[in-house]
Amino acid sequence: MSLSFPTVAAIRFGYGFRPGEAPPQSKEQLLGQVTIGVRGAPSFLADGIAGRHQQIIHLQDELRQLRQSGDGQARRDRRKVIQKRVQRVFQRDANARMMQAVLSPNCFYERLAAFWTDHFSTSANKSLPMRLIVPLYEAEAIRPHLGGSFRDLLRKATAHPAMLVYLDQAQSRGPTSPGGMKQKKGLNENLGRELLELHTLGAGSGYTQADVRAAAMVLTGLTIDRQDMAVGFRPGISEPGEHRVLGLSYGGAKRSPKDYLALLDDLAVHPKTAEHISRKLAVHFVSDQPSGEMVVAMADAWKKTDGDLMAVYGAMLDHPAAWRDEGAKARQPFDYVVAGMRALNAGSGDGTVGEFMQAHQDASDGGDAAMPPQAMAGQASAMGGDTGMMASDAEDEAASKRRKALQTARALGQGALRRMGQPTWLPPSPAGFEENFSTWITGGQLAERLAWARRAFAHFGKDQDPREFLRATLADAARDETIRVVAQAPNKITGLTLVLASPEFNRR
Repeated sequence: MSLSFPTVAAIRFGYGFRPGEAPPQSKEQLLGQVTIGVRGAPSFLADGIAGRHQQIIHLQDELRQLRQSGDGQARRDRRKVIQKRVQRVFQRDANARMMQAVLSPNCFYERLAAFWTDHFSTSANKSLPMRLIVPLYEAEAIRPHLGGSFRDLLRKATAHPAMLVYLDQAQSRGPTSPGGMKQKKGLNENLGRELLELHTLGAGSGYTQADVRAAAMVLTGLTIDRQDMAVGFRPGISEPGEHRVLGLSYGGAKRSPKDYLALLDDLAVHPKTAEHISRKLAVHFVSDQPSGEMVVAMADAWKKTDGDLMAVYGAMLDHPAAWRDEGAKARQPFDYVVAGMRALNAGSGDGTVGEFMQAHQDASDGGDAAMPPQAMAGQASAMGGDTGMMASDAEDEAASKRRKALQTARALGQGALRRMGQPTWLPPSPAGFEENFSTWITGGQLAERLAWARRAFAHFGKDQDPREFLRATLADAARDETIRVVAQAPNKITGLTLVLASPEFNRR
């Protein structure tokens, strides 16, 4: 290992260095971050998991009433109001999701949460309720279970409203089931296909189209109640009979949830699943072409423990290949933006960046940070203003400053992620976001990152010494060439920008 352990741990297995935060010193500390993380509640659901369920039920009631209200301008206006409100909640969730990664001391856990949410991809663009459901999905189906068995994680992810809506499982009916024949609806194979191709065995693992169709048959009956979005099993729409998947039989004359759960459990411990997901983890964290020996070690740990994920993570961290060949992976946009904010986030508490971003996240939602005009006028009076003109000027100036700050927060946060091609909870397909180096290290991508860095330094840290910032941000990962270029920069902003534009910062 050419770099120190803390440097590789922070950059490759975390979101980089943050001023005042000690990087992990051992593999045990990295795994300990996962143990701590799964016990905590995510910060991106303002009302918590129970509150979000109630919001979803309320939204479903509103939409049902809207459908029954007939057509007309009033109905369209009401729908626009509902859409704007839901979009504000989604935007707040996305901002808070990003800031959780920035502020968390448990960045290996945060990286794993991002990995598994992408592995079991769903998109908030599927429907209006999904804007509320997808953040809940990460909070209750992914995060609490990523340190346990893959069996449990697979069960939670598969049987969640987000997955059932996204892959159209709620529309699937057994072709000869009573419900299917009555409703004249048939089988939808989406979930069965992605379960085999993406979530477990992997493409090219030997399953056939017949296996996909049989898996979809086994999954019939697993659906949601459209009124409250609760997941349940309805025997009346499940395809009767036995269905063979990969040579194993599931089901019978009477269908029950045990059938699809048995299928998920068998797939979770299948050797091909162990190999596929072990390799995918290694690709995400280490290299687009990971060491075959490391992948085998991870898959062996999977097989020996029936998919204990902590054992699989431990096997990855124990292998020498995990700690060499630095810079083999490109930082994806979310990784880059979060790492950049962490590097700039000096100060006590949430830090300067954290406090600014969170304050203006609230302002964008019309929260407490959005000061009403009368409060601004009151401030003007308190400063000695005694005319309406002075109060008006103060209001205009304060409003202008707030607009600029809000624009900066948006440009550095979700706006940047959209421009760079990785908007939060909006993957392009069930396969999630690309991992390949060539996808993220391009001329256009680097131009966006350079613009982000310039804007960030114009607002934060512009008085820092570029050489000191380089040492704090990259430690011993900084190459001699980067040290020379930064030291010779014509001014501070250019020098600081060059740190975040360096190959070392854009790779891990």
